[in-house]
Amino acid sequence: MRQIKILADERSAEALSDMLMDAGALSASIEDADAESTDEKPLYGEPGLEPDNCAWPRSIVSILADDDFDAETAVAVAVKALGCDAPEFLGSETVEDADWVRITQAQFQPTQVSDRLWIVPTWHDLPDENAINLRLDPGVAFGTGSHPTTHLCLQWLDAHVGAQDRVLDYGCGTGILAIAAKLVGAAEVLGTDIDPQAVEAACDNAVMNGVDARFVLPDDMPEGTFDIVVANILANPLKILAPALLGRVKPHGTLVLSGVLAAQADDVIAAYRAVDPSVPLAVWRQEGDWVCIAGRRA
Repeated sequence: MRQIKILADERSAEALSDMLMDAGALSASIEDADAESTDEKPLYGEPGLEPDNCAWPRSIVSILADDDFDAETAVAVAVKALGCDAPEFLGSETVEDADWVRITQAQFQPTQVSDRLWIVPTWHDLPDENAINLRLDPGVAFGTGSHPTTHLCLQWLDAHVGAQDRVLDYGCGTGILAIAAKLVGAAEVLGTDIDPQAVEAACDNAVMNGVDARFVLPDDMPEGTFDIVVANILANPLKILAPALLGRVKPHGTLVLSGVLAAQADDVIAAYRAVDPSVPLAVWRQEGDWVCIAGRRA
């Protein structure tokens, strides 16, 4: 089996992937060629703002194919059919057969969030049976507890959630933040995401953890405000969402934001101050290059 990578633009990446799959590739994926650089272009969407293409200005299309797959011919046929520029071949390498399930599982180990909170994949034994253990497996939605942004939000929730708090997890992904908030004592939790698969996954994870948590699409969001609103997304969509998120924070409630690089923190804080200065945001904690921002409404 071989892994073949080509560099395509955002106009052709998705269509090329589809046509290479039709030509016999076993799998195809698209990633940002400029990821983790200053040229990175995050993709995100809210109702009415969804991206037209799930690709980046410089997209790497990676395919897995059998050794006899003629990638050059397949790409040439696709380029002719699509009328697009020929992509650049970045290389090909042999991929040995392996137990991919075991290898994938080995990448996700139990994560200790605090003295009392652990995130534990279902295939692992509990490191501490007396701890609060949130069972979660990687899947179609973002949020396994290992990324610094999720880790920071979990730490904040563990340190601040009270027994009377109503918590909104905006952009819930797997539901990890809402479920954790319930496990550490929140009275009520609600999560929302624009991705129906994420909402479904979050509901399943809540059931697996035995917690009463509700997850809905944005159009099904009930009216009302919350004691804690947490959003772990990315800096640019967080700035766009400032009015919506601030509007969900009750008097004396708290807004918690993550998915923000330390270098972006001042810009995000300024965007929220411009919308509503009654919620004075500040960096709560930093982990690596990432920060968690929080503020309490006056």
